[in-house]
Amino acid sequence: MSDRNESLFKTALDELGGVLARVDEGRIDAACKLLADAGRIVVYGCGREALQVKGFAMRLYHLGLPVSVVGDMTTPPLGPGDVFLASSGPGETSTVLTLMRVARDAGATNLLLTAQAGGSAAGLADTTLLIPAQTMADDQGPQKTSVLPMGSVFEGALFLLFEIMVLKLKSLTGASPEAMRARHTNME
Repeated sequence: MSDRNESLFKTALDELGGVLARVDEGRIDAACKLLADAGRIVVYGCGREALQVKGFAMRLYHLGLPVSVVGDMTTPPLGPGDVFLASSGPGETSTVLTLMRVARDAGATNLLLTAQAGGSAAGLADTTLLIPAQTMADDQGPQKTSVLPMGSVFEGALFLLFEIMVLKLKSLTGASPEAMRARHTNME
C-alpha cells in the first residue's frame, strides 16, 4: 500500500474512533435495553443511513427480536410498548420527522440516532443517541471536520456502533451464536 493510501486509511479510522469515543456508553446501554424490551421494533433511515439501519435490523432479527423495516409490506403497526428506531444524522430529514410523529401518535417510543442534538428530530425523540460526527448538515466551510465526504463519518460510525449494540443485545437477550446462525436465511 502506498504511503498516501496508508495515510488516508489511518485518518479515516482515527476519525471514526474519535467519534465513537465520544458516544455516551450509558445511552448506548439504555438504547439496547429499550430494544431488548420492545414488543415490536420498526426501523428507518434515509439514503446511506438506511443501508446501515437495514443491516442492524437483520442482526436484530438474528438475535430473535421482533423487527421490521419501514416500507416492507410485512411491517406491522406500532403501538404502546413498541419502539421506532430512526436515524437522521442531520436531524431534519422530513420523512423521519413524519414517521416519528406517526409512531408517537400511536403510543410507540421514538429512539433517534443523530449527530444534531438540537435538530427537529431530537425534539420528537423519547431517547436520543448522539453520534457526534460530520453529516451533510455540516460538511462544508469551517464546519467541515472530516477527510471523508458528506455524511460518510456518521454512516461509518453507525455501522460500528450497531456492531457494539449487537454484542450488548446478545448479552441482554442471552442469544447464542448457534441460535443467531439458525435464524440466518437459507434463501441466498
